[in-house]
Amino acid sequence: MKILRLEETVYVFIPGKNWRLSLAELVTFFKARNFKFKVADFSKSFFVVAVDGVLDPALADCLGGTIKVGRILSQVSSETLEDAFVHRREKALLEIKADLLSDYVFDGLFETPMIKHVFGVSVYSENPRLFRLSKKIQRFVGSCFKKRLASQGTKARFMGFPKNRQLPQLTHVEVLKKDLIERGTEILLCLGREHVFISKTVAVHNPFEFQKRDVSRPVQRKIFSIPPRLAKIMVNLSLCLPGKVLLDPFCGVGTILQEALMAEAQVIGMDINPWCVEASCRNLDWLRSEYNLKDAKYTVQRGDSRHLTDKIDEKTVDCIVTEPDLGPALRHLPTESYARRITDNLEPLYCDFLEGAYRALRAEGRLVCVNPYVKTRSGNFISLKLEEKAKAIGFNIVHPFEMEAFANDTRVEELTRTPSFIDMEKRHKIGREINILQK
Repeated sequence: MKILRLEETVYVFIPGKNWRLSLAELVTFFKARNFKFKVADFSKSFFVVAVDGVLDPALADCLGGTIKVGRILSQVSSETLEDAFVHRREKALLEIKADLLSDYVFDGLFETPMIKHVFGVSVYSENPRLFRLSKKIQRFVGSCFKKRLASQGTKARFMGFPKNRQLPQLTHVEVLKKDLIERGTEILLCLGREHVFISKTVAVHNPFEFQKRDVSRPVQRKIFSIPPRLAKIMVNLSLCLPGKVLLDPFCGVGTILQEALMAEAQVIGMDINPWCVEASCRNLDWLRSEYNLKDAKYTVQRGDSRHLTDKIDEKTVDCIVTEPDLGPALRHLPTESYARRITDNLEPLYCDFLEGAYRALRAEGRLVCVNPYVKTRSGNFISLKLEEKAKAIGFNIVHPFEMEAFANDTRVEELTRTPSFIDMEKRHKIGREINILQK
């Protein structure tokens, strides 16, 4: 892995549960906005990204797959940490302590003078030798800073964790409730295989806003609605920028349209169900008022996505982001033959939609589309294999993980082998396969 030059502005991003989808969103978001950046390290627990310039903390509100953003202040070798905590070598322990308490790191973490400083330490480990020692490392780091603050006459409260917490990590909700961004400090200690990164949290994802746009809007459709978090990710994957025209031809109650409006796009919703058309209109009207989106531009109309260009002019749409019918709600895992019947029944709908979407998109327009990913009793998964049908129509399959965005990391090759992303929890019987297609 490339050793970071810390005169660059380097950040650590803590992803949500689906780290591959989170990384794809982040890379796509930066590329769409012409950011100069390199992903220096990545894993399921954290990404290390060097950027040209300083990131606006509001970035966290623009991403659906990022939980925390931290600015890296220093790094030490993982070997040193292993010497200190695995092999218990005093010299290594003193070396780590000296780095933590150096003026640059300490002043960077506790730059705001306070009578009483509340702080926490969260450890994210991708080092198998250090993982089991995460709690011990967390307590050591917290103790070092508390003593240094006390030596300066500053009262300090080091936040602990409930005994039953598996990993020593503050949740983003705890960071928000304790106001550790503005009135305190969260220290992120990211333990990689080669390097340990010490950073200060500068932004966190606010789950209450997503919850508000889900349950506080006038109309909900709990069973069939896509989560706002995932809708935000898909909107970003579509290269949606302010002013672009985004279409959702299976809009339901308007979840995707809402997140696109928050991204300052012009949105068009369509659904064959008149109830959904009315529900989307009510929800978008509510969003415009609630978030004071005075310049929001949106229309919702009834239409059949199988005949998309009967309602939408050809070559007029920049992005299409949508979740079509995923099949019946299943109470039990289906057999493979039944799962295939589900996808076979949906295939004509998807094929007709893809053809219309291709005609509606402008040149190089992007389609981000969900199709069903059905788990069977045998443990196998059945899907529509949408990429094959899309290629036959003329679409190109988009792979967000291009080598140029990464710092000579051969693991990227493994990421690019998958043409789609799966979003599915263990309890789900039908998951979402997310395809990124470009005209």
